[in-house]
Parts: sequence; structure tokens; C-alpha cells
Amino acid sequence: MPTTPATAANSSSNGTGEAILLELVDEGGRTIGTAEKLAAHQPPGQLHRAFSVFLFDERGRLLLQQRALGKYHSPGVWSNTCCGHPYPGEAPFAAAARRTFEELGVSPSLMAEAGTVRYNHPDPESGLVEQEFNHLFVGMVQAPLDPDPEEVGETAFVTAAELAERHAKDPFSAWFMTVLDAARPAVRELTGPATGW
Repeated sequence: MPTTPATAANSSSNGTGEAILLELVDEGGRTIGTAEKLAAHQPPGQLHRAFSVFLFDERGRLLLQQRALGKYHSPGVWSNTCCGHPYPGEAPFAAAARRTFEELGVSPSLMAEAGTVRYNHPDPESGLVEQEFNHLFVGMVQAPLDPDPEEVGETAFVTAAELAERHAKDPFSAWFMTVLDAARPAVRELTGPATGW
């Protein structure tokens, strides 16, 4: 993946071992400062910029990932293809593409913006809070996956009907349905009406 000033300054490989910073925003999504990642998620949470990616295969199936058991926040639960936080100064689109490659070893195709959504979701297991201004992206996955086991436990491609069944029995991230529902108009435009999204 290309290196930008934002990614270079925040890369864990730069040898500094500095804390990861998130971009704090106001209710309109305007940057107002930064906060350390874990501190931003401590109750009651600080509103910060995030992104969520929804990638589909050629059959219109959504790629889900199960978050690795070692993650500090929402481990072991299923969620959308990829989600995370831009580094301060990093464009959300660039962050979404970067993080998708880091977690799943694949670059999205035809990725497009799908709006934003603001939410406040406490995680009952960890006690952490997601106060996020989330940028949504939809696209295609057209190459074999190579997931990073430190980030991803499992992956699955599901139809809309299969997702409904899975969501009824498996644990999902607290924010999953909020971001999916907000992205649905763009998802339908990408996958077509026959897929049922």
C-alpha cells in the first residue's frame, strides 16, 4: 500500500512505539482535535472519525469478518468486511483501502462512498463505547483473501437471507446493523435489486 504523510507518521513500523491517535470531530464531522485510541473509547466515549467497508463478490454476497479473539474491543464477534479509524490527517477513503488490505490482504475494487452515520454504541462485554462519526464505503472483492490472523478470526460470504439467519444466532458487533442499514441504499445500487439487500 502507498505511504502518505499520515500513514508514515502513524505507522507502528516507524520505531517510535507511540500511541495510536484518532481524529476527534464535532457533530458535523469537522476535526476538532485528537485523542489516544483507547482513551477515546473509554466511557462515555469521545466522538471520533471512523470508517466501515462493505465488500461484495460477483454474486452479490457480503464479505463478513469475525474479529480475532485477541482484539481488545469486541473480540470474536462478526462484523462488516472491515472497519477502523483514519489516522489524523488521513482521508477516510484512503484509510478504508489501507485497512482492508492490512486485515484481509486484498484491495477493494470499485469502492465508493456510501454516506456517513453517527452513533453511540456501548459494548456490553468490554465496557468500551463507540461514539463514532462513521464514513461508509461499498465495493467489490475480486481477488483471493489473505487474512491477518491477528486481526481476523474467520471470513464468510453471505447472501441477505443468510445474514439474517446468522445474525439471529451468532454474536455481531454492536455497530453492525447501524452501519449496514445506513449503507443499504449504496449496497442496493452496487448489487442490484435481485440480491435482496
